Amino acid sequence: MRNNNIKKAVIPAAGLGTRFLPATKALPKEMLPIVDKPAIQYIVEEAIESGIEDIIIVISSSKQAIKDHFERNDKLELNLFKQNKHELLKIAKDISSFDIKYVRQNQALGLGHAVWCARNFVGKEPFAVLLGDVITVDNSPCLKQLIQTYEQLQSSVIAVQTVDWANVSGYGVIDGEIVKDELYKVNRLVEKPKIDPPSNLAIIGRYILEPEIFDILEQFSPGQGGEIQLTDALQELLKQKDLYSQTFQGKLYDVGDKLGYLKAIVDFGLKHDTLQKGFYEYLKQTVLERDGSQCVKH
Repeated sequence: MRNNNIKKAVIPAAGLGTRFLPATKALPKEMLPIVDKPAIQYIVEEAIESGIEDIIIVISSSKQAIKDHFERNDKLELNLFKQNKHELLKIAKDISSFDIKYVRQNQALGLGHAVWCARNFVGKEPFAVLLGDVITVDNSPCLKQLIQTYEQLQSSVIAVQTVDWANVSGYGVIDGEIVKDELYKVNRLVEKPKIDPPSNLAIIGRYILEPEIFDILEQFSPGQGGEIQLTDALQELLKQKDLYSQTFQGKLYDVGDKLGYLKAIVDFGLKHDTLQKGFYEYLKQTVLERDGSQCVKH
């Protein structure tokens, strides 16, 4: 009998991060700090706050730093203890308290393949997928909202967000019919449409999927760009089962994109307990100086 409680999450984090070279030549993009916390820790914390109990991160051979981050560092903890830095010691211990497993994606075959690599971990249960370079912020975690919707519908559900029509070609988007409020029944999905996009509801990297997706991914061969697209597999799943999308109204940061990364640093810096006042004054002064220099040029 299938367990329909969502307790397992897959975090794909095997991408090369070429958009951030040279910073990501040796450091995984998921480990780039948002002020003082690596991006992937925000993803893990969202999963845990949403009730997830088992997490597996899909990594590649160059992502050892991710494993190191979440494992205990006895030498660091001992030094912090000796220096009476108890607050920092608690932070270090809290990070290593997360129960995380890892599986390696040996070939760079895209998101669909990365999810498929976690099939043995997931088994025959519905599960969550959180992209490792997308941070979401809301009063209730984005994933928790999806889990609540899944519990009502017992069907796969994906998070979407409205984007500017001018930017639609950079996303996978849905074509669907509204069920209520922010919930749509999906009719089809289109990956990065160049012409005639069916909507501006973009898929944003949070999914609740049923295990049938693994059988579908098993049959797929690499397509455009040499990758197995999760969007294509979801389109195939639609032939068997209903698929829904839920519009996320909170804030989203694509920290795998340079501009999205900078936006996250600014917003999180302005909320930081000890930095917000000084950082705000610095930004304000910087904007005033920049506007002043623009006026002089004109």
